[in-house]
Amino acid sequence: METRQFRAMPGDDLKEILREPGEILREGGLVAFPTETVYGLGGDAENAESSRKIYAAKGRPSDNPLIVHIADFSQMEAIAQELAPQVRILADAFWPGPLTMIVRKNDRIPLETTGGLDTVAVRMPSHPVARQLILSSGCMIAAPSANSSGRPSPTRAEHVADDLSGKIDAIIDGGPVEIGLESTIVDLSEGIPTVLRPGYINLRMLEEVLGQDHVRMDPGLMEENVSARPKAPGMRYKHYAPRGDLKIVEGAADDVVETINRLSAEAIAAGSKVGVIASTETRSRYLYGDIVEIGPRSDEEEIARHLFGVLRHFDDQGIEIIYSEAFDTPQMGTAIMNRLIKAAAHQLILAARRVTRVIFVSGRGVCRAPMAAELLRRQELTRPIEIFARGRVALFPEPVNQKVQAVLQGKGIELADYESEPLKNEEITDSTLVFTMDAGQRTEIIRRFANADEDNTYVLSAYVGDELDILNPYGGNLQQYGLCFEVLNQTIGKLAAKLNELAVSLPESKEA
Repeated sequence: METRQFRAMPGDDLKEILREPGEILREGGLVAFPTETVYGLGGDAENAESSRKIYAAKGRPSDNPLIVHIADFSQMEAIAQELAPQVRILADAFWPGPLTMIVRKNDRIPLETTGGLDTVAVRMPSHPVARQLILSSGCMIAAPSANSSGRPSPTRAEHVADDLSGKIDAIIDGGPVEIGLESTIVDLSEGIPTVLRPGYINLRMLEEVLGQDHVRMDPGLMEENVSARPKAPGMRYKHYAPRGDLKIVEGAADDVVETINRLSAEAIAAGSKVGVIASTETRSRYLYGDIVEIGPRSDEEEIARHLFGVLRHFDDQGIEIIYSEAFDTPQMGTAIMNRLIKAAAHQLILAARRVTRVIFVSGRGVCRAPMAAELLRRQELTRPIEIFARGRVALFPEPVNQKVQAVLQGKGIELADYESEPLKNEEITDSTLVFTMDAGQRTEIIRRFANADEDNTYVLSAYVGDELDILNPYGGNLQQYGLCFEVLNQTIGKLAAKLNELAVSLPESKEA
């Protein structure tokens, strides 16, 4: 099949340019066209054969419903059984625009268009080419994204041609799209309106229109669900995926950069071609592979607009492994991460923690904590780490316990200048680990200090895989203090090994 090319830009005579593509749609053909979100692959929504052609051209599972694009609200009324009051409210607020609503359908829209469901997904696009094409064709247009099923959605006409040239009748080039992510999908067919796919229109915007308790997110939005029948596009099958193996690295910014650098170097050393998706803020810190800047974190619309294009760039370059930062931005973060997670087939990596400070905490800070701190200082650590001993209830400075001093002196360790200090909240930073001697202390530290939480405060023995707490020898004889020292010495050895595992050692050159 020869795929014809049309060009329709702002300021052009769209009615004249789109006359022929409109005829193609009326006759049951397929036309790819720009919308404000991504390019769509259109067919007559009321023509079952046209819908079958869409599934065939994309290689799309036939139970994955298509979105019906309309130009006037009366068309929504014509294909729905009944409309909840919220439908009109949302239409008034967001149509034309990147919002799709699912409603109960009547017999006018065939099951081939809805993936066999008794509901239909409907959207009124704002892009002038899309709107004129609907008018020129005289059809409601069923249109998923104009790409091969599972691939990154197309944001330019050339992306469409790469996937579908020779499989469809025509492509309308309207230039790059404005948003770059598919529309938000809200299910209004039953119960509380529910967001099934996040997009440019986020939950907060919907709540402002419907009320905070009158719209919700699908609780399984970010989960991998391969068993449920999809009610909206993008819910079940692997979507948006590049050919390379995409993995998302989450964590603090410094940890993410170091982890991606390490993983990239290892993959390159193993012979793989590597790509990295970086923010503007971190671009210069990456050392290996094809590093692509997706945009500043302060401009989430730019990140969204570039996402699919970046994934396709890696395909063009033959990239085999892709590492991406996570982008949990305030407004569109859910939509961006929804696409990334699906593209990565839910492969998320927690960045190795960058630890720069360790604080040991015991009761008054005069026994177990100073022993542990001094023992760790004597370990061989691969990265400089600040090491402190603090008291949970250190009301005034005190030297180490005399029996502790005696045990340490017997081991050639001197702590004569030590004075206890209380733990302070500001000492607990993003790169700090706090170790308590028992579970009760940990619970109290997390409760009392705002910066302490379950991710940075641990019982020392449990952290290294031991079952028993470090028993307090207070009030015991010198032998019991000596036993406490020996237990701590073994535990600190394990801790040092674990801290060295967390330390990310980067290769010395880019040729790794």
